[in-house]
Amino acid sequence: MADLNDFPDVAGLSIGILGGTGDQGKGLARRFALAGHTVLIGSRSAERAREAAESIGVRGAENAAVAAEADIVIVAVPWDGHKATLESLRGELAGKIVVDCVNPLGFDKQGAYALPVEEGSAAQQAAAVLPDSRVVAAFHHVSAVILLDPEVDEVGLDVLVLGDDREATDLVQALASRIAGVRGVYGGRLRNAGQVEALTANLISINRRYKAHAGFRITDV
Repeated sequence: MADLNDFPDVAGLSIGILGGTGDQGKGLARRFALAGHTVLIGSRSAERAREAAESIGVRGAENAAVAAEADIVIVAVPWDGHKATLESLRGELAGKIVVDCVNPLGFDKQGAYALPVEEGSAAQQAAAVLPDSRVVAAFHHVSAVILLDPEVDEVGLDVLVLGDDREATDLVQALASRIAGVRGVYGGRLRNAGQVEALTANLISINRRYKAHAGFRITDV
């Protein structure tokens, strides 16, 4: 059995979060900062990025500056701006591990539902747009409310990590495990990211029914 603790040392890596002014991005930024990482929040507006960053004690800048400076970049932008944002940053993201946590979802009176993606998933779209980057899918099912709650010391869930580059997925698993109470668990190749992204709609339904901020745990691993 693979050892979930046998991962590379990622403690010194800096983390950039595109779309870091949203709750999900800001929540991840807060948790990685608590784990001791240098964290940079990115936005189309440098002013908005700095305001969001100051609220949690990290740095903020325009997306391009964050993409260029950070060792690892997490994509947490809204789905409707996903492709255009990545296309505009292709040069800055070349050669880097890019972690996509975007969930293509729609909402109507019946709740959340998965949207079709031509490439198969948001992560696969990122890989198509960024041929010179190492794209990994992760952090889809982590509650922003939990991430931002100062009363929650340990988040307590597993993060599924998907990708085609073993070194990159190992590194992102290690990164996920830097958040207190979280395990990074390999979830398959990037071609399997679609159902992981879509599963977020089910999790939203669970949380609405039970008034919770639930996540997932993988058993027997």
